[in-house]
Amino acid sequence: MLAVLGFATLATFMLLVMRKYATAFVAIMVTPIAFATAAGFGPDLGEMMLGGLETVAPTAVLLLFAVLYFGVMMDARLFDPVSDTIIRISKGDPVRICVGTAVLALLVALDGDGTTSYMIICSAFLPIYRRLGINPLVIAAIATMALGAISGTTPWGGAATRAISVLHLDAAEYFVPMIPSLLIASASIVLLAYLMGRRQRRNVDPRAIEELAAEIAGREPGVRYARDWRMWFNAALTLLLLVLLVLGVAPLPTLFMGGFVIALLANHPRLADQGEVIRKHAANAVPVVMLVLAAGIFTGILTDTGMTEAMADALLSAVPSSMGQLIPVMMAVIGLPLSFFMSNDAYFFGVLPVVAESAAQHGISGYEIARAGVIGQMLHSIGPASAPLWVLLGLVKRDLGEFQRFALGWVFLASLAYLVAAVLTGAISVT
Repeated sequence: MLAVLGFATLATFMLLVMRKYATAFVAIMVTPIAFATAAGFGPDLGEMMLGGLETVAPTAVLLLFAVLYFGVMMDARLFDPVSDTIIRISKGDPVRICVGTAVLALLVALDGDGTTSYMIICSAFLPIYRRLGINPLVIAAIATMALGAISGTTPWGGAATRAISVLHLDAAEYFVPMIPSLLIASASIVLLAYLMGRRQRRNVDPRAIEELAAEIAGREPGVRYARDWRMWFNAALTLLLLVLLVLGVAPLPTLFMGGFVIALLANHPRLADQGEVIRKHAANAVPVVMLVLAAGIFTGILTDTGMTEAMADALLSAVPSSMGQLIPVMMAVIGLPLSFFMSNDAYFFGVLPVVAESAAQHGISGYEIARAGVIGQMLHSIGPASAPLWVLLGLVKRDLGEFQRFALGWVFLASLAYLVAAVLTGAISVT
């Protein structure tokens, strides 16, 4: 009976979210409360909900301050020197421009916000694409791959945040083993951008390339960057944060809390400016933090009522014992099409916990399931459930069908490379 109630809870939640009958924040709390009450757990719901909140509190803190930190970095135009340098190095060559687009897209995706990333990339490169006659779908395909890989994997990105919170994982322990495969995936995106550029160069008028190269050569380099101590300070602070993250010197929430305070004081010393910055970027952080806290309530109720364990036992009976160790790989493979069609809320809050509980019966940790779950995020970024995609399509002035026909093959190759890299580097195991 508990298994039936659990699957009914998941199905109802996914229906409410996918059919847009309710927001994810409302659905993820209402559905477990309703079914747990129907099962007679009403008197214990308060304690279950509080226990769930306690497990996701560190993740919520991490997400809040990571978004605020990178918001300050974007306001400080940390990546502008990179963008200007890439444009100068390109010398108008379509191949170099596409590769430079990939490099910048991978960097700005660290912000974790898809809309911001797309706007930065398009503002930097789209005028050059249009001037040379490069298909704007190229910049869209590169941007979505970069966002899916970086923002989809980092602990402060929306997808991984959901996985970490719903499975009650430590952010650093989840993320550090993913870094080698993420670097390989990033390299594959740069390679695919190179191949796209080779194809586009055949259709570009050589005279247009020469004219743009001459114009770029005549531009005065951005000497103001070298004189702006804040630019160097912000770059050093961001690099230090990433190094401390990898070394595991301190928990991620405390690292980003400290980093945000330092960045705020350095870039906005005036008290009034600090308050305005916090209000500005809190608008991006608060909705996701609310969702993480709601996910804690969701998993707290399903776990403490025994629904998750009952669902896992039901699924486990259908998996041969000899194939149990392949669950992470199977999750990654199945997650590719699921990520494309489903919203992240339905996928990570509905599918992932059940698979993780089943995998636990075979001695597989939730960390591997979380890592396997995020591999499909590049395909999710070109799917209809990706909200920032609609902003990107507006920027490049193309419709969804046209974009998907162009991008699907490239994004699938990048996703496959990410999956293979995760297996080879041990981020997810096959034995």
